[in-house]
Amino acid sequence: MKKLFSNLYSHDFARVAVAIPNCRIADPDFNAAETIRLAQQAQQQGAALVAFPELGLSAYTCDDLFHQRALLDACETALQSIVAASEQLSIAMIVGLPLRIEHQLFNCAVVVAGGHIQGVVPKSYLPNYGEFYEARQFSAADCALVTEISLLGELVPFGSSLLFEIADLPLFRFHVEICEDVWVPIPPSSFAALAGASVLVNLSASNVVVGKAGYRHQLVGQQSARCLSAYLYTSAGKGESSTDMAWDGQALIYENGELLAESERFLDHSHIIYADIDLERLSRERMRQTTFGQSVRRHADEVAKFDVVRFYLALPLDQPLPLARNVERFPYVPSDVRRRDERCTEVYNIQVQALVQRMSASNISKLVIGVSGGLDSTHALLVCAKAMDRLNLPRANILAYTMPGFATSERTLNQAKQLMQVVGCSAEEIDIRPSCIQMLKDLGHPYASGEEKFDITFENVQAGERTSHLFRLANFNHAIVIGTGDLSELALGWCTYGVGDHMSHYNVNASVPKTLISHLVRWVAESGVVGDSGSDVLLNILNTDISPELVPGKANGKPEQKTEDVIGPYELQDFNLYYILRYGFSPSKVAFLAFSAWKDKEAGRWPNDEHVVRNEYTLSEIKNNLGIFVKRFFGNSQFKRSCVPNSPKVGTGGSLSPRGDWRAPSDSESIVWVKDLANIPD
Repeated sequence: MKKLFSNLYSHDFARVAVAIPNCRIADPDFNAAETIRLAQQAQQQGAALVAFPELGLSAYTCDDLFHQRALLDACETALQSIVAASEQLSIAMIVGLPLRIEHQLFNCAVVVAGGHIQGVVPKSYLPNYGEFYEARQFSAADCALVTEISLLGELVPFGSSLLFEIADLPLFRFHVEICEDVWVPIPPSSFAALAGASVLVNLSASNVVVGKAGYRHQLVGQQSARCLSAYLYTSAGKGESSTDMAWDGQALIYENGELLAESERFLDHSHIIYADIDLERLSRERMRQTTFGQSVRRHADEVAKFDVVRFYLALPLDQPLPLARNVERFPYVPSDVRRRDERCTEVYNIQVQALVQRMSASNISKLVIGVSGGLDSTHALLVCAKAMDRLNLPRANILAYTMPGFATSERTLNQAKQLMQVVGCSAEEIDIRPSCIQMLKDLGHPYASGEEKFDITFENVQAGERTSHLFRLANFNHAIVIGTGDLSELALGWCTYGVGDHMSHYNVNASVPKTLISHLVRWVAESGVVGDSGSDVLLNILNTDISPELVPGKANGKPEQKTEDVIGPYELQDFNLYYILRYGFSPSKVAFLAFSAWKDKEAGRWPNDEHVVRNEYTLSEIKNNLGIFVKRFFGNSQFKRSCVPNSPKVGTGGSLSPRGDWRAPSDSESIVWVKDLANIPD
């Protein structure tokens, strides 16, 4: 079947659900009916899997009633009704109940799909401390003598080392453990992940006490992160006995340490949470983190114990199913204000500390920097200033130069001067036009003879003259040149190679994307550390169109060139960069994510900001700009990245240093990425 672009399953996502039904103690018929109702509801939402609580068909708090035949018979009858209902459902269900097997009673999770029992998983670890007395009624998984059982007339797999794979979704392989199993030092799910399980499911009852909900978060989040997996956690809600315990009905869905969904606790009614799991992301993380494979090898004996049960589901693959997962428009910049402040603080300090180390190791006390009045050089200058403060050196040791050329606007020139004054560095102005004219004359360029020819040579002569001046100034003053170019420009090849803005002695910005730099500058402005006048200067810089200012224009005082008119909006290109560099996603999946992030959302505006974030981008716009990114990133820009100056890596989103995250040939082709663009509808 041809993949439907607008269907989340076509892009290796899977929708999963965790259900918290109201229950009645020792009333399996009622509990089964509620289970079926919630499963039908989950299927209507397009979910492939729904998990229910531990011993949900009987209720967890039956105590010695578990040894009553009438209850055990009723649980099996209730299970039969669920199996029958599953014939009409295209969703896998995991339900909990007590089962008699070879004269022992086991606390089990049963996987039901397509009118059949696909397998039965017994609980491995039975708590018998505090308020728990499970060993009084149940046997642990390793007490079992068989690996197959007859249940409701079917011969089905039985054991704690079962993995279940939805054949329609080869990346969706899940494992089930029960409550206490995840609280032990080495949970069974750890070995299951090494055996290939990408989704880990926990059927829990878990009574609530003060502080336990937070600990569940830590436990589930860390297990999903260590195992590079998704983790679904369900617990008992209303209806369980309050004789000696209370129940909050907490449900959690994590993916690689990130919380995707959480239920409201202490609800009086049954409820479900949903999340769209990125199976490809999990797979790629395991490929990238090669120690995962080493762990597989070291625990080969445990991994070999697992068997895979495959089954089919009639998933809704042939109809539109939009992504319900929240996709951040700015993956490098947290949307939460508190987390954004933390991110800015950390990035800023990483840059400062790295520069302090370089200056100390080089026995250098002076820095040379070109200041244009634009974003990148502004942030680099702020980093230099803080580094001087840390080293107890005067800011006058920052030798800052603004170097107007043929197209420098009054606005940016004034902003550069104001910024240097606010920072307190040594400020100079060097007019590069005379030396540029001489270079153009030497080249025989028409502009030197009065002709208005603004070609790439005309532009790069200016960029080269600026950099040449900076290097010679550094030689003359026993200083080093601080580079200002950012990660976004490097990814798009938007820099002048060699003697241009591509080169410096040390670049503090090279792994910081443009969207994050704008937030860093705003963060400094709003912090008040540069005073009211300084904040005004920074905000004015933020509200200036991004431009190389290399081609003269007619609008005096404003930049004529606009970078984003050529290479596309940075907010989109940074989005593309993150998912292609960090995860290696195909262009078609990146477009699906971008469309999910940028479609039909309210426009955003920063305080005191003239620039309004785009309300939305059409799929056609996303595709066109992604095409620009792919051709520039994979086409002819790698040679620039193969010899970049030293620069600190600041985030997990990656860097493009050939000594760090990114090693690529300078003469590769972009054909396969360009071809994949055809999978994106116009």
